[in-house]
Amino acid sequence: MTSPVGPIRVALADDQAVVRMGLRALIDREPDLEFAGEAADGAAALRLLRETLPDVLLLDIRMPGMDGIDTLRAIAADPALRATRVVVVTTFEVDRYVFAALQAGASGFVLKDSAPEELTRAIRVVASGEALLSPSVTRKVIGLFGRHDVTPVEGLDTLTPREREMVAWVATGRSNDEIAAELVISPDTVRTHVSRAMVKLHARDRAQLVVFALRSGVTIP
Repeated sequence: MTSPVGPIRVALADDQAVVRMGLRALIDREPDLEFAGEAADGAAALRLLRETLPDVLLLDIRMPGMDGIDTLRAIAADPALRATRVVVVTTFEVDRYVFAALQAGASGFVLKDSAPEELTRAIRVVASGEALLSPSVTRKVIGLFGRHDVTPVEGLDTLTPREREMVAWVATGRSNDEIAAELVISPDTVRTHVSRAMVKLHARDRAQLVVFALRSGVTIP
């Protein structure tokens, strides 16, 4: 997958003005990023997204009124906003909101106190259509999901054994290169099987593959 043509347009939604100020300053200093606007709550964020149609939204979870989870669900339900990727910017690496955010359509997570280069990398990764889920995050999500019931995932039975295996590896949070190294195959082979699995499962990105793997009870390596 490729990045958008031209600068990556980034919007912010956080109820803390100082956080928005810092994120905007970070975006403004990067030549390939363009600030698309900011909002202090979910309802304002939705209005902003519909007006500006940014490539990426940096979204806080805990906001007054419409919180981040409800905002994610509203974005996923609006076909006009389907192209906008959402990175949840959170204070804690994993908490009780993480799996709900993944289910609602988040493409990844980044900590508010991350280094500037990690935040800008997060924007570029999700803008290219990839997911930003570290192995540490996915391990903890798997632990949290262990308390949930397994539910059927439409299309899972159409996957080949190799595609199903790739979905399980994606759920570990590893990149294509890392999966290839584990299985001693080429990254292109991994990429091909992951792409086919995404098409069959109608997954918008790798984050959704993680959700599908956990929901369906796929054995994680």
